[in-house]
Amino acid sequence: MVRIAVLAVAIACVFAGSASAKTVWLCKPGMKNDPCTPSLKTTVFSPAGKKLRVVTPKRPKAPKIDCFYVYPTVSDQPGPNANLNVDPVQRSIALYQAARYSQYCRVFAPMYRQATTGALSSPQAATAIANAYPDVLAAWKDYLAHFNKGHGVVLIGHSQGTFHLRKLIADQVDAKPSVRKRLISAILLGGNVEVAKGKDVGGDFKHIPACRSDKQLGCVIAFSTFDQVPPANAIFGRASTAGRQVLCTNPASLHGGSALIDPISPTEPFAPGSLSLGIQLLQLTLPTASTPFVEIPGAYSAHCSSAAGANVLQISARGAATNPKPSPDATWGEHLVDGNIALGSLLQDVASESAAYLARG
Repeated sequence: MVRIAVLAVAIACVFAGSASAKTVWLCKPGMKNDPCTPSLKTTVFSPAGKKLRVVTPKRPKAPKIDCFYVYPTVSDQPGPNANLNVDPVQRSIALYQAARYSQYCRVFAPMYRQATTGALSSPQAATAIANAYPDVLAAWKDYLAHFNKGHGVVLIGHSQGTFHLRKLIADQVDAKPSVRKRLISAILLGGNVEVAKGKDVGGDFKHIPACRSDKQLGCVIAFSTFDQVPPANAIFGRASTAGRQVLCTNPASLHGGSALIDPISPTEPFAPGSLSLGIQLLQLTLPTASTPFVEIPGAYSAHCSSAAGANVLQISARGAATNPKPSPDATWGEHLVDGNIALGSLLQDVASESAAYLARG
């Protein structure tokens, strides 16, 4: 995951470098051993920890919408930028963050030469992040040219993935009305999406506002998760640009206020590496189940808080659920659970938005 000061420098610099000649796909419809199309069988528990039922969401044979997913920092490869090899960590993050969206959309997830975990704390960080972007851009252009076929699309990113999508959306979607019409929504987690102070638009994007309804189209859902007021040096929640603020939208109540969120997580342990160690620091215990996923609707209440000038999604545990510990420390909050803490709520948003998009014709 990525420190905001480093990313601010990276986004401001020129994104140089040649794009890959051929996209390497982590997830793509029809691909063998696609980590984004596992069994969706899920054991559902109450917040008190009682097993309620087992469900198997149906995956449509021919989804009419697409999802384009850019994963966060997961690579522990040596050097400032990862290569395009599909390692176990990329397969794990796709399972954790992207696979469940396949019950509504065709999931496309490109590999990219991301800045590695080691690079982010080095003097090479800004250059490494800038050098990663051309792969994301090339994959997006490849997707539009060869796979989109006029489908509506949901863009999904977390952490480093969100920072790359912020630039991609600004340059390739927001600035192009014909592409903007295909945007169902953008789910941009843990990446400090900025808007004009007191507004839902006017920061990163000129035309794409915050989502304030699950039937609104061409909009952004964004948040970073904390269980307490972020410290003064928190990495997420405070804007780096004067006159702006970080966007927070509660996925379970896009119009505002508090609501119960719906966590969904895989039961398979994350592949060994820095991220798996970070997940262990969360000290988050899930109910035991034999199914690939567990779901605990209402395990947390959530609301967008602006306490201490930081706009974040503040969560509070209910029943037997416990708040995850900050990882790796309090400045990050619960960054590592951004993609799963409200995944069920995000899926409901995608389902409603997609229905609205298809009804529009």
